Amino acid sequence: MTVAVVHMDESCLGNGREGDNPGGAGGLIEVRTGGRVERRDYFAHDPATTNNRMALSGADAALRLLAREGMRMRVLVVSDSEYLIKGMREWVPGWVSRGWRRKAGPIENLPLWQSLLAASRLHDVQWTWVRGHRGHPKNEYANDLAVSAAREGRSSAGTVASGFSDWLAERQARKLFAGYDPDTAFVALEQRLAEAECFPLAEAR
Repeated sequence: MTVAVVHMDESCLGNGREGDNPGGAGGLIEVRTGGRVERRDYFAHDPATTNNRMALSGADAALRLLAREGMRMRVLVVSDSEYLIKGMREWVPGWVSRGWRRKAGPIENLPLWQSLLAASRLHDVQWTWVRGHRGHPKNEYANDLAVSAAREGRSSAGTVASGFSDWLAERQARKLFAGYDPDTAFVALEQRLAEAECFPLAEAR
């Protein structure tokens, strides 16, 4: 089964303030194609949203974009959104078993959760959390994509050629992420997925 790793992040400018707050989601998709690691980006904008809604819609978009390849994949979604990761791993199974109800009242963003669950069933998906803004290059890159989408009001038409290699080279020239090899990092996750390892809720770095 083909393996894909999605590093994604979200942004909302003015999150929590009254009024319409623009947001963005962005992701770096990695898949092995013809013996090499292929990287593609995607990003989306919403003129009035929240961080949590962008996390859900961004993950939904990534899984549906992968499904366009016409095959079921083994996918790892890596995000710094605890709302997204805990939700898909811990909350959604309970909500489904209770007919999409919870003891504490209505489920916030219910249509987005339902759509994301449907998208996740297109693949064999695992969800793992990384702490944001702590020097994880691919998470930082996804954050830049999300912030740019929010600020510029832009969405990609599907996936686009990734700018990650140039982004990383520019930062390594400034002595950031020294020694980091993105292909080696992908291969390590790829092997664990291929061996059907169950990833922890929080991925150690």
